[in-house]
Amino acid sequence: MLRVVIIDDEPDCVRLLSLQLKLYCPSVQLLGSATDSEEGLQLIQQLQPNLLFLDVEMPVMNGFQLLEKLGTIPFQLVFVTAYDRFAVKAFRYSALDYLLKPIDGKQLQDAVNRAAQRQLPAQQQLSMLKKQLHDKEGSQPDKIALPFQNGVAFTELKNIVYCSSENNYTRFFTTDGQQYLVAKTLGDIQETLEGRHFLRVHRQYVVNLDHIRKYVRGEGNYLVMSNNQQVPVARNQKERLIERFGWL
Repeated sequence: MLRVVIIDDEPDCVRLLSLQLKLYCPSVQLLGSATDSEEGLQLIQQLQPNLLFLDVEMPVMNGFQLLEKLGTIPFQLVFVTAYDRFAVKAFRYSALDYLLKPIDGKQLQDAVNRAAQRQLPAQQQLSMLKKQLHDKEGSQPDKIALPFQNGVAFTELKNIVYCSSENNYTRFFTTDGQQYLVAKTLGDIQETLEGRHFLRVHRQYVVNLDHIRKYVRGEGNYLVMSNNQQVPVARNQKERLIERFGWL
């Protein structure tokens, strides 16, 4: 059973999340909550939860400062935030779970289910997220965290050749021949990587434009990637390739 603590400086948010956990996630045990980061730190040390819902921006100590005080993080972590879309991308790049306020019940269920199955967060994930949130808007990371079955791979974007959809999962293919199966849809990956020289060329594929070697015309339009794999191009996506390169 997941044993939960909530830390958020907004009492209404704490009350609402507590009610939602009872309604949507009755199998979890709510150990306690705090609306003060210092009180929350003591609560974590006393109660030893294995799942923490943590607000990012709080007075006295923000969420990151609280985690730094703890040192080790022997629990699953879900950030609760009112951040905008730019910052949401930072959570996705670091592969750390988050819920946007106001919290949706189905998304809460999904976050709890992921917490029950996922390994503990790595310090490098927290460092990536902290850096991205505090950098000025418009600066974007050159690495992405890819959570897979046995851990988290920290991969430079330039080393991702392409991604392919496998139902509700996405498989990443990298320049060193590695493959990582990530529990995210291709639509999620497209949204995360858009604007970073990646393009969705087919309902099942997102490619790194820097790794395209050839475009082959014909009935089965396809790309030859730097790893010599062929990736089909949907007819309605051909125009987007033309726009990006101008040479088709």
